[in-house]
Amino acid sequence: MSELNKALYEAYVGEAKAALRLKVYADKAEKEGYPQIAKLFRVISFSEEIHGTRALKLLKEVKSTEENLAASFESEQKVAGVAYDEFIKLAEKAGNKAAVLHFSQSRDVEEVHAKLYKEAMTHFLEARETTYYVCKVCGYVSDGVLPEECPFCGAKKEMFDRFG
Repeated sequence: MSELNKALYEAYVGEAKAALRLKVYADKAEKEGYPQIAKLFRVISFSEEIHGTRALKLLKEVKSTEENLAASFESEQKVAGVAYDEFIKLAEKAGNKAAVLHFSQSRDVEEVHAKLYKEAMTHFLEARETTYYVCKVCGYVSDGVLPEECPFCGAKKEMFDRFG
């Protein structure tokens, strides 16, 4: 990887982290009764997303939808099958039960993400429309059905956001 590509990648990663962190800060500010500060965090988060998107495009990481699906599928499989297993071992070794639970649920949800990508690749040319429901506690994604409770963390259906 060239020095320029390393710099673009670092910029992309930094901006992506900042965008997520600021969204979490905005939610916290909102809950604490600071709507204007929450708005500021959201606006700057959006700006950071623009910076990250530009760096990602300069890296030529955005390809055809079919290629993006395949890359996303491979990434989810790798994260679920390798990274999270290592994270779980580290958390177990440290005796941190909350981290073990987080990593275990995240790994299991990443496997669901991979299945959703695989299904989308299989039905790529079909005009299939669906509604997704995402658990706001652990990130589980349900395809077409709002579950009564999350199969991974037990959150009730009120804790799901609807997409579609």
